[in-house]
Amino acid sequence: MHPALQGLMTIVVGVGACVSYFYASNLLIDKVLFPPRGPNAGRNINRANIIRPWLFLFPAMFVLSVYLAYPVFETLRLSLTDRAQDGAFVGLDNYRQLVSEAKFWEAIRNNMLWLIVVPAMSTIFGLIVAQLTDRIKWGNIAKSIIFMPMAISFVGASVIWKLVYDARPPEAEQIGVLNAVYMYVTGNDPQQWLTIPLWNNFFLMAVLIWIQTGFAMVILSAALRGIPEETIEAAIIDGAGPFQIFFKIKIPQMMGTIMVVWTTITITVLKVFDIVYAMTNGQWETQVLANYMYDKLFRASDWGVGSAAAMVIMLLVTPILVWNVVNARREMR
Repeated sequence: MHPALQGLMTIVVGVGACVSYFYASNLLIDKVLFPPRGPNAGRNINRANIIRPWLFLFPAMFVLSVYLAYPVFETLRLSLTDRAQDGAFVGLDNYRQLVSEAKFWEAIRNNMLWLIVVPAMSTIFGLIVAQLTDRIKWGNIAKSIIFMPMAISFVGASVIWKLVYDARPPEAEQIGVLNAVYMYVTGNDPQQWLTIPLWNNFFLMAVLIWIQTGFAMVILSAALRGIPEETIEAAIIDGAGPFQIFFKIKIPQMMGTIMVVWTTITITVLKVFDIVYAMTNGQWETQVLANYMYDKLFRASDWGVGSAAAMVIMLLVTPILVWNVVNARREMR
């Protein structure tokens, strides 16, 4: 079947199934279970109104259960079994093996470094750009340019930056921007930047900072515009300078938004995989947890340790995600 026709049929069947479900479920409530007539009409109407929202929520809850809840429990189960023993239950042996491997601790160390650098730099750069672009006439054009990397996939961005870091023999013309500048300034031979331990992690982080700065800028720009002008005017009348207004008036009023941006980027960092996989594949001491998990699951075919690594990632992400949801609800109230 032609892909376009297949897609069209999927849309028709999907929409038709949704409409049929809602029509049939409402018919069942109103005509069979709780008919709005007779001596109990009022009570039936109230009960129907209580149940009806759950009918609308049920498809989404079912899909989330199938695609989110089930994989979590299945991954937990796999992390307690051993494929080499035909899926036999081994308890916490996979977790013991996990913490005994040097590559796991390398991944933990690198993830912690990413967690310190990427959310901080992305948020700071996004805040600076949001503040500066609101002061110039062509600010919207500048914002569009800075936001563009968000439209690029992590793999696409990795390919772009791998060319930036590219190194060729000294006698050849350099296509890597960084080496071209480095040779022009220092006169030294080109460097293989992605093979230099520790520093190569920062070169990889630059890719994610480049992408996430646009996201931070958009959210923080909206927060800046939401600050009441009265507070800024009052500060100016009291003799506050630009830096005092920014750090003592604007930042405190934006702190909730800043923390949401920070934690959202933190969750992205904990799950980062594409950039490391495409640029170094975890070599030269650049391993991260997601890449370590991939190696165990699909290269070593060790589903036990790989699933244990996935559970570690989930345990690290969950508290931040819960805090984000709670904070968002507090902001709404």
